[in-house]
Amino acid sequence: MKRILFGFMLAMMTLGGYAQVQAGAKLDKGNAALKKDNGMTKQELTTGKAGNNVELQDKAQQEERAIDQNIKQSVAQNKGKSRKIFGHDIFNSKLLSFEPNMNIATPANYVLGPGDAVVINIYGGSQKENTYQISNEGTVTVPGYGPIRLSGLTVAQANSRLRKTLGKRYRSSNMSTSVSSTRSIRVNVMGEVSVPGTYTLSAYATVFHALYQAGGINNIGTLRNIKVFRNGRQVSVVDVYEYIMNGRLAGNVRLHDNDVIIVGPYESLVDIAGAVKRPMTYEMRKNDNVATILNYAGGFANDAYKGQIRLLRANGDEKTVFNISQNELKSFKVMDGDALKVDDMLDRYSNMVEVKGAVFRPGLYELGKEVTSIRSLVKMAQGLTEDAYPEHAVIHRLKDDRTKRVIAVNIKDILDGRAPDVQLKNEDVIFIPTEADKTKARTLTISGEVQFPGTYEYAENQTIEDFIVQAGGLTDAASTAKVDVSRRILNPSATQAGNEIAKTYTFTLQNGLLINPEPGFFLQPYDQVYVRRSPGFEAQRNVTITGEALFPGAYAMVRKDMRLSDLVKTSGGVSSYAYVKGARIERKMSEDEKLRMKSILKAMAHQNTKHDSIIVDNVVLGDTYYVGIDLEKALAKPGCPEDLILRAGDKLFIPEYNPTVHISGDVMFPNTVSYVPGKKTAYYINQAGGYGNRAKKGKTFVVYQNGQVSVKGKGKIEPGCEVIVPSRPDRKGIDFSALVGMGTSLASLATVIVALTK
Repeated sequence: MKRILFGFMLAMMTLGGYAQVQAGAKLDKGNAALKKDNGMTKQELTTGKAGNNVELQDKAQQEERAIDQNIKQSVAQNKGKSRKIFGHDIFNSKLLSFEPNMNIATPANYVLGPGDAVVINIYGGSQKENTYQISNEGTVTVPGYGPIRLSGLTVAQANSRLRKTLGKRYRSSNMSTSVSSTRSIRVNVMGEVSVPGTYTLSAYATVFHALYQAGGINNIGTLRNIKVFRNGRQVSVVDVYEYIMNGRLAGNVRLHDNDVIIVGPYESLVDIAGAVKRPMTYEMRKNDNVATILNYAGGFANDAYKGQIRLLRANGDEKTVFNISQNELKSFKVMDGDALKVDDMLDRYSNMVEVKGAVFRPGLYELGKEVTSIRSLVKMAQGLTEDAYPEHAVIHRLKDDRTKRVIAVNIKDILDGRAPDVQLKNEDVIFIPTEADKTKARTLTISGEVQFPGTYEYAENQTIEDFIVQAGGLTDAASTAKVDVSRRILNPSATQAGNEIAKTYTFTLQNGLLINPEPGFFLQPYDQVYVRRSPGFEAQRNVTITGEALFPGAYAMVRKDMRLSDLVKTSGGVSSYAYVKGARIERKMSEDEKLRMKSILKAMAHQNTKHDSIIVDNVVLGDTYYVGIDLEKALAKPGCPEDLILRAGDKLFIPEYNPTVHISGDVMFPNTVSYVPGKKTAYYINQAGGYGNRAKKGKTFVVYQNGQVSVKGKGKIEPGCEVIVPSRPDRKGIDFSALVGMGTSLASLATVIVALTK
């Protein structure tokens, strides 16, 4: 039964290499085609005997590269996502193919075979050079002499046989034999490789090159016991680790035709992790010890705990842990599945004290030699700095359970001899504060019309003027008539909360100095200074007039109550083509107006959920809206209610006369028609084919060019206006986005909403 299973597995591995066998067959066909066309094999082309046939040589090399690419793709598909085993990727690098060098002299121990081209060079009394190819029978045929068997001989042996055979004919000459081009050999790579199969290789190829062509070792293959069989007999055992670790190519023999390379499964895989230089999984041999795998992993890292190594082992029933000491590294044998862990050193010190803060050289110091106490530590740290506050230093000392306790010390008294010195213990940390540390939490705040408002660190004897200068000085909008200082009330002896929580001081500035300040008034910690904005300061405000004005453009508002008529007058009046009744204002929407408009939309959506459903999120309000005006009345009677007061950013647009009327909404055919004086709304709806099936006739409204809106029958039709017919909702209701789709422009919708808000 075992033999049957093994035969089945062997057949499956052979089928797995079918793609490579086909590639080899394709290569042979290519060689035959090249030989038929040019009388030379591909090997002759690649070894320089092809003369000037460079184009054919390139074609052969391209075919080889295509085959290699197919192999690499097959390897990539077969690779899994298992653990990384050291050495398994050596045969998957494009830069390390182990391809033999063809541009070298033929080794004397090279064994000749069918397909090799032998060069016989005669020199001396006779000058002659001929190339003969060894036939499939293993012979070369020399004209005038006959066949000579060379197959199976080394180059040195072949040279000797030719001298004995042909030497009588050329007694006065010397003779040498070399190989001009080598044959191809077939090698079988079986077992645990990515693409097992039969490969056509150069006669110079070695075991490593064959493994590279087969895509390397798979996840369960061995790197330590690769066997090479020749004529049914084992001739070599390859250990790849010897090459990786020591640079020795032991067992990497030159292959012969029909050699078989067997890659069996690994014998033992061992993991090593933690504080080693190369944590990974390694393949180990029988009787290898912990010292061996530690050497493979590059040895201990610089932060490793070398006292012991922890090893976990599965014994078939449960796991076992071993703690291996330094003395046991070479005697403790590893087994398949072992997992070693090298721990890091403890983050502790055995003889350390640390000083922080107001010394010239803070840091770690060795405890026990020159440093044993507070006095010796300060001396070793080059003494206290000038801004030190040594009256209240603290020592952080670890208790037996590694929790901290604080010890307060007066270093000034210790250094002056007024207090006994304090002996230090291991891992003590001494902190010596500075004078600034006492006050760095105290701040001052300034806001309002200064260049750099914000929070600043408190400094003693600082005046309001000093603080304003520190904040970059006053802005142009600052008021010098009112500068306020808010001060918190401190009452440490209070026994209950009071009603007064702060006190305010008000000052007046002139030329950057206080007028009649309180004597000795200095800022105190946590004071807040407010520089008010001058009521007489106003930044320039601009309004714009476009369209049919004589001088359109932007104009500055000279007064806060600048009106429509003032802007038209400033721009030189309107042109002869202006349609004054259609003038409108585009106004920027303030944040308050945006919030108010969204609130109205939400209220409308809530009230009309059963009828006119409105989806507020689908409405894009934009940044501007139109204001309905009557510029004709405003110009006729300046100052009247229709003569609106402008707001900064307003744009007044005066259009040309537009003799059309636009009909949109739920009509049969939305249309634009000519304006006919005196015609009513019904006339223009008829011009659009009449009402639609779901038209709300009673809700028809008109939007005029000037932004005003009127309901059907309440206002007459004017040139340039738009008649809008809304729709009834269907059973499922109609949302506001559908209303937008009826043809009403976004500007008209905004106008309707603004009108509703008023």
